[in-house]
Amino acid sequence: MVFRTKVNMFLLTGIFLVVVIMGSIPLLPLYKQLPFAVLLLIAVLFLVAGGFVWWYGTSIQYVFYKEYLCIKGGPFKRRILYQNITKVSPTTDEFTGYKISPTDQGLELCVESTSFSSIKISPDNKTEFIAELRKRCPNMQIQSFE
Repeated sequence: MVFRTKVNMFLLTGIFLVVVIMGSIPLLPLYKQLPFAVLLLIAVLFLVAGGFVWWYGTSIQYVFYKEYLCIKGGPFKRRILYQNITKVSPTTDEFTGYKISPTDQGLELCVESTSFSSIKISPDNKTEFIAELRKRCPNMQIQSFE
């Protein structure tokens, strides 16, 4: 079963623009001195960097496999064994554990035996996600979602 993430387009657009605009500001004094081909290459590099951020932010998904939950975003993957998930709780904290989520409202998965004790995610349909997670992790604690 696959769940997509809830995407904060305002934040994602802001990050894209910051990468492209702020990355090019230090080069403004050089624009008249550099050949057009070099300027074009620099512009393409900033657009590629911004595009990478955009790709990562819009492609996040949570895939339930037989033995683990796989969190994918862009070229990155994180596998979490179901037996290592101890608790799931709601969170609005922007700086919770290993942040994979582009929004500030989501779920916090408490995980044993990882470099981070918690992972913040934001599936689009939290109720169905938690129900599916409960089937695969019957011993985990579920904090109130009011």
